[in-house]
Amino acid sequence: MKHSLKQYVFLIIIALFTNVLLAQPSPGVYKGSEGENPDQIHEVKMNDTYFIYTEYSTAPDFIRSRGGFYTIDGDSLKVQLEFNSAFEEDGEKEMAFSYAMQGDRLILNEGKAISLLPVESKEQDLDGAWLFATRGPDTGQERRGESSARKTLKFLMDGHFQWIAYHTETMRFSGTGGGSFTSEDGVYTENITYFSRDNSRVGASLEFNYERKGDDWHHTGNNSRGEPMYEIWAIR
Repeated sequence: MKHSLKQYVFLIIIALFTNVLLAQPSPGVYKGSEGENPDQIHEVKMNDTYFIYTEYSTAPDFIRSRGGFYTIDGDSLKVQLEFNSAFEEDGEKEMAFSYAMQGDRLILNEGKAISLLPVESKEQDLDGAWLFATRGPDTGQERRGESSARKTLKFLMDGHFQWIAYHTETMRFSGTGGGSFTSEDGVYTENITYFSRDNSRVGASLEFNYERKGDDWHHTGNNSRGEPMYEIWAIR
């Protein structure tokens, strides 16, 4: 069958439009705000399998955080939630968005469209998803892991960190905090942007020592209360 020039142009436009709509977001950290409420920040962190969506304000106030393993089907992004800070109020165990990519911009729609831009890519030591394993030092003690319903996840990517404490069976949410981080030469520094338990901690910087031992991260220093700590985290 022969096509006219106009038909070829139309088919090319349809193909390009379809590719824009169905292009999948690249792993990374995306940020944006609502047009009518620019002080409310929407932040997405995603790797190849896991998706975290956190909302907070510059007031500063923590609003909510949800996350879990995700799948993409056409223009739909679906997340089976491992945690939901608002679970007691909304009972939600999954979230779903229609989405589109406009260049690097990620448009998510969960009742209203939110436009998110990727932050600058920045690879560092400790990048990845980590689960709290045990208090150190390592003497062969029992460790928490993937099989444990009680989890504390720490997600580090593109200079941004977030920890979340939760229970996968009861959906009990215990807290979260996040912001920016650096990790180099054995020194790990967190700069807190939001903290669900105590807004007064926002703006604080905490410095720790770290050491990679195989799939473990040994984390030592003083916690947010100034108390000495030794934690071991395992790569997820």
